[in-house]
Amino acid sequence: MADDGQVPPGLDVRRPNMARMYDYALGGKDNFAADRAAVEKLFQMSPENRDVPRVNRRFLDRAVRFAVGQGIGQFLDLGAGLPSQGNVHEVARQARPDAHIIYVDNDPVVVTHAKALLAIDDSTTAVVQGDIRDAGKVFADPDVGRLIDFSRPVATLFVSVLHGIPDDDDPWGIVRAFASRMAPGSYLILSHLTRDGHPADLIRQKEEVFAKSSTPFSYRSRADILRFFDGFELVEPGLTVVTRWRGDDLDKKMNAAGQWWLGGVGRKTG
Repeated sequence: MADDGQVPPGLDVRRPNMARMYDYALGGKDNFAADRAAVEKLFQMSPENRDVPRVNRRFLDRAVRFAVGQGIGQFLDLGAGLPSQGNVHEVARQARPDAHIIYVDNDPVVVTHAKALLAIDDSTTAVVQGDIRDAGKVFADPDVGRLIDFSRPVATLFVSVLHGIPDDDDPWGIVRAFASRMAPGSYLILSHLTRDGHPADLIRQKEEVFAKSSTPFSYRSRADILRFFDGFELVEPGLTVVTRWRGDDLDKKMNAAGQWWLGGVGRKTG
């Protein structure tokens, strides 16, 4: 675990941070007491909560491998958070060592920490500080311009990020802004927490925990999540619970956790 007695300047460790909460839930050590306490509250609400982050990470693994298998060699991971084990660059490079990866996050502390964790010293991966609400600034970043050629197909990832964007900030418009730069043959990889099939009181309790963090979450319906894929052709098996998206036996055993997520991969055809 992070040493709560050695806090970087300017970092408020009293307020849970979503990137660090996710790191703790995945078994990482880059988190503080407030992050751990918030995650433990979520774990207490229902037993499958301990596997909720893990099934989402396994979905990311399978989706990235699928994209590489379709010839994709460049990846734009938006709202990436901390690069915990099994992140995009690790997965993609197992099959394609020359893959280019850009991680984007708006939290300066997370970005600084991510750079240190990755210890990037190669020419094909970069961590960029940017807010996905401002696609223009992301596109204008020198590292994005250096590593991503938008005239060729790219995989753009919105994995476990859009539920942190309220309706007032038009998350669907954010996806459209990035989709507009993606060449035909590109892929959209997306997962999102869903309220469908869950008690309203439990959703409310979970949203109350997230409301105390740096990023309040909104659980959305399948219909709302499906809208993110406008302009894309969903590949089989479509938008589904993440454990069913080309999952294996292990994923099926964690199906209860998978029910909290809807995930899919869409191909841009025009």
